[in-house]
Amino acid sequence: MTAIAIPTPGGPEALVPETRPVPAPRPGEILVKVAAAGVNRPDVMQRKGLYPPPPGAPDIPGLEIAGEVVGVGEGVTRWKPGDKVCALVSGGGYAEYCLAEEGSALPVPAGLSLAEAAALPETFFTVWTNVFDLAGLKPGESFLVHGGTSGIGTTAIQLARAFGAKVFATAGSAEKCAVCRDLGADLAIDYKTQDFVAELKQATGGKGVNVILDMVGGSYIARNYEAAAPQGRIVQIAFMEGSKVQIDYMRLMLKRLSHMGSTLRSRPGAEKARIAAALVEKVWPLIEAGTVKPVMDRSFPLVEAAAAHARMESSAHVGKIVLTVG
Repeated sequence: MTAIAIPTPGGPEALVPETRPVPAPRPGEILVKVAAAGVNRPDVMQRKGLYPPPPGAPDIPGLEIAGEVVGVGEGVTRWKPGDKVCALVSGGGYAEYCLAEEGSALPVPAGLSLAEAAALPETFFTVWTNVFDLAGLKPGESFLVHGGTSGIGTTAIQLARAFGAKVFATAGSAEKCAVCRDLGADLAIDYKTQDFVAELKQATGGKGVNVILDMVGGSYIARNYEAAAPQGRIVQIAFMEGSKVQIDYMRLMLKRLSHMGSTLRSRPGAEKARIAAALVEKVWPLIEAGTVKPVMDRSFPLVEAAAAHARMESSAHVGKIVLTVG
């Protein structure tokens, strides 16, 4: 099979097509003939040598796929050859064939193409486990997501809105702010021209925001503390501006804030299966009804993975970038 390898960490050009053997499913795994694979920031970090695969995971990048089951390992009962699935994987997605754990695979929602389905797992797993499981966002609360037009951002806006929250988002241009509002954000803030802390204080009557989902880090950490409501919950899922900062924790204490963090890739399969089951029960019906949808940016052929990474790093994209196979 053709797969995308990283012989030497570096820029987008470090992604090189190679011929690899088709993997065989082990007990509890399925083999998927990949139709499309999502492109995500962790893939970029892995390409740069900053995010190595967890033990036992393939060195091939790619954390989400969609396609057809063509083989099953011992003990698999949920899936059979011919089933159309999308799946969260710990690596290996940038290839013509990929293994997935039985519990981390989900049915392709009715009405979605396989390319659209490939844009679901990483962002929907991430948003659900962090915003709803960890931070416990409730109907009637307020919610802020930074990077509102990213794959995470477009998903978070729609899900928070669908579950009854008042939604705020930051984005880097007037055009991107308009996209956030079209997706359901009550207020979109251009972080290049506006102070998001001041705008949120005004929008909430000085109360602040109940839940904040942040992938920026750096200077945003202290500003999130200012923007949060008393007893607010802040969830850190990435550090695009850096993970090392000097911070005054007095605001966290006085406002009784909770600042949490999580990663998804290295979690045990049982945890991922639990998140998958919750998505199928609570979110897949919203997708099939058209209430929530993956926001698609551009598709690139698998062998043009370098171009896909260059687009992601330009930050010009709105929504998900996917690689297509065949």
